[in-house]
Amino acid sequence: MKQYETMYIINSNLDDASRQALIEEMHGIITNHGGNIDNVDEWGLRDFAYPIEKMNKGYYVVVTFTVGVEGLNEFDRLMRINANVVRHMTISCDEKAGK
Repeated sequence: MKQYETMYIINSNLDDASRQALIEEMHGIITNHGGNIDNVDEWGLRDFAYPIEKMNKGYYVVVTFTVGVEGLNEFDRLMRINANVVRHMTISCDEKAGK
């Protein structure tokens, strides 16, 4: 298993309860595939540099986790098809550290 970091942006129109449920659902994908959530950093509501899908703001979340390839692929797939996730990007922490 490798360590990864994902930054994702949640639709700003969600209320607090829906947003927290979405965050828990997304992180549950990792834990259901035998992975571990190492760190969650919620940056909060931020302005976009340019409009994305007619939105000017989004709720930013950065999560660091350890998971196998199968779990990572499922996490990425579900992020892509979830209408409330505006954008997401995952990097390997091994690549980030220059290993």
